[in-house]
Order: sequence, then C-alpha cells, then structure tokens
Amino acid sequence: MAEHREESLLEKITEKFHGRHSSSVVDSDDEKSSRGPSAAAEAVKAKIYRLFGREKPVHKVLGGGKPADVFLWRNKKVSASTFGAVTAIWVFFELMEYHLITLVCHGLILSLAIIFLWCNATTFISKSRPHVPEVSISEDLALNVVLSLRYVINRGLVALRDIASGRDLKKFLAAAAALWVLSIIANCCSFLMLFYIAFVALYTVPVLYEKYEDRVDAFAEKAEAEFKKHYVVIHVKYLSKIPMGPLKDKKFQ
Repeated sequence: MAEHREESLLEKITEKFHGRHSSSVVDSDDEKSSRGPSAAAEAVKAKIYRLFGREKPVHKVLGGGKPADVFLWRNKKVSASTFGAVTAIWVFFELMEYHLITLVCHGLILSLAIIFLWCNATTFISKSRPHVPEVSISEDLALNVVLSLRYVINRGLVALRDIASGRDLKKFLAAAAALWVLSIIANCCSFLMLFYIAFVALYTVPVLYEKYEDRVDAFAEKAEAEFKKHYVVIHVKYLSKIPMGPLKDKKFQ
C-alpha cells in the first residue's frame, strides 16, 4: 500500500511538472505569435549595421524639411535650379577668371541701363513707368543667419577643445588626418574650387547613398572591422607607449 501511494504521489508530481512546463511553452509560443513578424523584423533591423552609427533615415540626418528635399532631389526643379546657379557662379569665377566686384559692377551697370532706358522710353510710347521693387534684408533674417553661424562655430570649437584635451587618441588622429588631407586639397585648388567640390558632393553623395545604402553599409562594416584589427595592432605596438596628458582620466567640463 505504501509503495502504491508513493508511486501515485510521484505520478501526480510529474503530471503537475509536465503540465506547468507545457503551459509555459504554450505561453511563450503565444507571446511569440502575438508579437508577429513585425517584432522579428524590428529585431533584425536593430542588428543591421549603419554607417557612422546612423539610426535615422538620410532625410532626417540632413535636417528634414525643404533643405533635405533639395539635397536629396525630392524637389527636382529647385534642386536643378540651385545646382545650375552655383555651377554658373563657379564657371564665371573659376573658368572665366571673373572677380566678384567686377561681376557685381557689370551686373549693376546692365540692370541700371535697362531700367533707365525703359523709364525714359515710356514717355514716347505712352505707357506707365515700370515698378521698381524695394529690396531690403530684414532684421530677423540677418539675426537668424548670424545665430546659425554662431551655433555651428561654437560646436566646432567645443569639438576641437574636446579633441585637444588628450582624452581620446583615436579622435585626435582622425582630426589631424582630416585637416592634413584638407590642407593638401586646399593647396592644390582655390577656395572657390574647394567650395564647389563640397557643394557637388553634398548634392550627389546623399542621394546616391540613400539609393544604395544597403551595399554601402555592408562594405563599410567590413572596412571598419579591418580598420579595428589594424588599429589594435598599432595601438599595442606604438600608441600605448605614448604618455597621455593629465586630463586623460578627468571629466571634461
């Protein structure tokens, strides 16, 4: 009798255990099914490598709104007209070797001559004089431009101070290499040529990257992995032996 009771008790315990286990499995399956394919897709998307750790789409990275639409050629008329105007300015000043003051003076002379002749010709053809609009720069526009420039310059100065503090050797080497490459490019071409190259890159690189971002991100992931391997070797052999500044372990204020 005692053995029979022990066996029945053991069977009840095993049944309860299997029942709980099966219910937990069913619950976990229900949770997975309730999440659906969207949760799985989000989990896979979270693991996808993006260039520079980007989490937002390219349109949001460029600030969104109308400027981003222009850079990404969403508004093709405005983008084409802006690109054509900047290209014409580059042709005038760089290829035709025009000077800014000369171009402004010639443009004003031509405009004044046309308006002057038009105003005097109205007395002979019995027509009303042309309306010359008043052109002026508003105070709000000037303040907004100055504040935007101030914000960008201050951010650049803070970044340079952070790099020069000696806390991050990788940022220091990257900034030094970027400035060195920029100095070489600036030595080979004028400021206007450099500005036009940056403008063309701004109008072509984002739209091409948005179109082929999956391929570019995959290639960038492989390149970053290779760079990290070589950087570890260089850091162990050379960079770790360089004495760091006193601000290495201090908080940046």
